Amino acid sequence: MKILLVEDDLEFAELIEDFLSSRSIETITCDDPFKALVLNLADYDLVLLDLGLPGIDGIELCKKFREKSKIPIIISSARSSVSDKILGLQLGADDYLPKPYDPDELYARIVSLIRRTKDFNEANETSKKVFELDENSRDVKYLDNPLFLTEAEYEVMSELIRSYGSVVSKDQLIYSSPSVSSDGKSLEMVISKIRNKIKPYSTTNHIVSLRGRGYRIVE
Repeated sequence: MKILLVEDDLEFAELIEDFLSSRSIETITCDDPFKALVLNLADYDLVLLDLGLPGIDGIELCKKFREKSKIPIIISSARSSVSDKILGLQLGADDYLPKPYDPDELYARIVSLIRRTKDFNEANETSKKVFELDENSRDVKYLDNPLFLTEAEYEVMSELIRSYGSVVSKDQLIYSSPSVSSDGKSLEMVISKIRNKIKPYSTTNHIVSLRGRGYRIVE
């Protein structure tokens, strides 16, 4: 695995590089966000992005990365503002890890996110799924029919599609969907509305609820 670390604290970056190297992950550090913008993201498996960068805010950099690539992005920042976290996720980050953190947790999140993305891409390459997700335009289609989802519905549905066929817990859906309140009933309502938007095209319940575990998409 090879990741791009966008971080202007070079001492901290060196610690991360050494730790991830011991876990067989190659880390390339870029301390200049403007140079990071011109890098070929196809050369990397994941971006680990700090927010407090010189010259351009990490939130804006996250947006620009997402506009040109679907590469997994983890925001790692000492900024504890909830609004930063929500905005980062809304602009396309896949995860948010506040500093300071346990390096083992960082490693676990990197491996999990890269594996999930790889499995999702391979699944899309081998078979045509009933749901299609376009993260650049933030569109979801069912059998080539656009579903015209609200922000909350898109956040929930995109997380389910990224984990196509796997169970996604309610907590994970709420965590990854800033527009959904922490009230479980709010999530249930969003799921119900998505199902209603699918009904005109099919009577099949593609979003299955597993009691005590969460939800998953089935064909």
